[in-house]
Amino acid sequence: MIDFLKELNEPQQEAVMATEGPVMVIAGAGSGKTRVLTYRVAYLLSLEVAPFNILALTFTNKAAREMKERIASLVGPAKAKSLWMGTFHSIFARILRVESEKLGFPSNFTIYDTDDSKRLIRSIIKEQNLDDKTYSPGYVLGRISNAKNNLIGPIDYNEDFEIQNADTQARKPKLGLLYSIYQQRLRKASAMDFDDLLFNTNVLLRDFPDVLYKYQQKFSYILVDEYQDTNFSQYLIVKKLAANNENICVVGDDAQSIYAFRGANIANILNFKKDYPDFKLFKLEQNYRSTQNIVNAANSAIAHNKDQIFKKVWTHNDQGEKVMICKAANEAEEASWIAGRIFEWRAQHQLPNNAFAVLYRTNAQSRALEEALRKLNIPYRIFGGVSFYQRKEVKDVLAYFRLVINPKDEEAFMRVVNFPARGIGDTTLNKLKVAAEEKGLSIWETALKAPELQLGFHSGILNRLNEFTLMIQALGTELYKYNAFELGEKIVNKSGIRKFYFEDTSPESINRKENIEELLSGLKDFVMAPDEESGENTFRTLDEFMQDIALLTDADTKTKGPEDLNKVSLMTIHAAKGLEFPYVFIAGTEENLFPSQLSIGSRAELEEERRLFYVALTRAMRQATITWAETRFRYGNFNFCEPSRFIDELKPEFIEYLAGAKPQKSQQAKQETFSESLKNFRKVSEAKSQPTQSSPGPVANGDYVILTGAQLKPEMMVQHQRFGTGTVTQVEGNGPDAKATVIFEGFGKKQLLLKFARLKIVG
Repeated sequence: MIDFLKELNEPQQEAVMATEGPVMVIAGAGSGKTRVLTYRVAYLLSLEVAPFNILALTFTNKAAREMKERIASLVGPAKAKSLWMGTFHSIFARILRVESEKLGFPSNFTIYDTDDSKRLIRSIIKEQNLDDKTYSPGYVLGRISNAKNNLIGPIDYNEDFEIQNADTQARKPKLGLLYSIYQQRLRKASAMDFDDLLFNTNVLLRDFPDVLYKYQQKFSYILVDEYQDTNFSQYLIVKKLAANNENICVVGDDAQSIYAFRGANIANILNFKKDYPDFKLFKLEQNYRSTQNIVNAANSAIAHNKDQIFKKVWTHNDQGEKVMICKAANEAEEASWIAGRIFEWRAQHQLPNNAFAVLYRTNAQSRALEEALRKLNIPYRIFGGVSFYQRKEVKDVLAYFRLVINPKDEEAFMRVVNFPARGIGDTTLNKLKVAAEEKGLSIWETALKAPELQLGFHSGILNRLNEFTLMIQALGTELYKYNAFELGEKIVNKSGIRKFYFEDTSPESINRKENIEELLSGLKDFVMAPDEESGENTFRTLDEFMQDIALLTDADTKTKGPEDLNKVSLMTIHAAKGLEFPYVFIAGTEENLFPSQLSIGSRAELEEERRLFYVALTRAMRQATITWAETRFRYGNFNFCEPSRFIDELKPEFIEYLAGAKPQKSQQAKQETFSESLKNFRKVSEAKSQPTQSSPGPVANGDYVILTGAQLKPEMMVQHQRFGTGTVTQVEGNGPDAKATVIFEGFGKKQLLLKFARLKIVG
């Protein structure tokens, strides 16, 4: 055993040293999961495993970089430099660059981010004369992304009866057409979106056995971080690559699986034992982060989930303060109380602002909190704002970079062909797009051939197009003559962007100019930094820089500058995963807000909400405080609220109700109803479908009523206060305990427990 293993506790050591065969490490919150993954790689290297035979997959570049730095400090940079360690997308983009010709792509293909994809979809929707409210670009992209994550291509999508029926029921029958056109346009632009990086890797490994064998032989040891967050596409890639020798180690925590909305499948970690029956299981249950009261309260909450790998998280830390629960009259009072408590604790205990975080279920909740903090002059930072690389002026420069690297990039061309303005307007661009479609060319090729295609452009337009394309071609020939910084500066100057912002002296323009200069500084840093593999200073080109930028995740771009170092953090609970703060407030812990009203129709959705609550609690190191409001303004109305069922599930010995916060007897009875409803729901959801029976009529509540199973039939049209109009597809169960499956326009398929869902039959 090498010396650095002494830094690990016994279960961590065992997990690190079990190098052969399938291994699953279940790591409770704050138990040193990243440390185990890092030390496991270092241990393999100390056993003389070649670094290029180790594949370590993470979910952020930041995590991979920090792990690699730590590994280098343990075993030396020489051994760490050639590791294949990075995000799923960055690693498989690297493989696709090498193997792209097999799939009909050039090696310099562009990677579209979400903003690029939405712009392309928006233009396709407009071309197809569809309503962008019915077919909102975000919804369409989400639907396409979900299909790709489940390895459903456009042809399969359009031939699948169930998918087509669901789209028709949702009154969006053209989704399949939009998907097909979107993929055609990506290929024409020699581009892939983020989901394609995984989709196409699956195609590569499926259709080219020699490629699969090559990488199976190469990656003798595979490690996966945050395995509970993997989707179906990621799961299949890992399973194929590990099939040869099964030296696979997955690390994660099923209790922190909270990303189902973006494709994560908790079944991947729950069913690991089915994929690898001879696997070894290690549990990391000692929490190094939180006090005993916080750990025990979190345990008591997550214990209500049925689908989980049992573990008992514990800690040697202090007992600590009990989890506090505060009730407010409304969201303004709630926010004011939180701000006041931060102000008070900060003064009493000489605490910095960054010791505090306020977590909430939805972004909209930040407004009242911001106002309350501003009134007390407490500086704060909102996570989830526009990242540096998403700012308009930065995106403009990056679009020029992309076009120089890959002139077929349609989105880049459309973004900058007339910026700064050079007299190439929408009429010209529309003619180019139509001609490109008719001739089967890219827009770039159409622009090059504009004179011979006789598109009706006068000589002035032809000259401007010619000047633009010549400029891009000339810059393209210099891609490998100059390093990334030198060529980047040339592009900013020759494109006219620097002059454009230099001549505008408005404060907004000055800020944008500073952002462009910051981007160039980033290019300078990039070319000066040593190469990750060789550790030496090498000639680094603009296409390498763009590869890095394209694969940045949200977590990578949320870097803290000096101005952010001492501010209260405001963020959604999803954004808080992986972070920790001494003092945490969980705001808006009310029924229909947390858990979300959209997530109480099935046990699986409700259990994910409870895992989200568990994540929120376990972000706290010293003190966790839960708040809820009796009334809240939502969707244009004042709503009377009840405390979340999650509060009721916390064991009383670990919590403390502040004055007036403890539910009275009548309120307690309501909470017991919620607990009972959960039990009833579990029975219903697990029971086989039963024929409906006659039952008493509905209980009136304005236009919306509580219906029973006997009153609903498939094909009925109903209206819901939140989801709008939908079509009933299935009814199960008896009386008010029945549940109905309804497909709502804009929200998709929802399962509703009828004793809580107020509906109106409309057809």
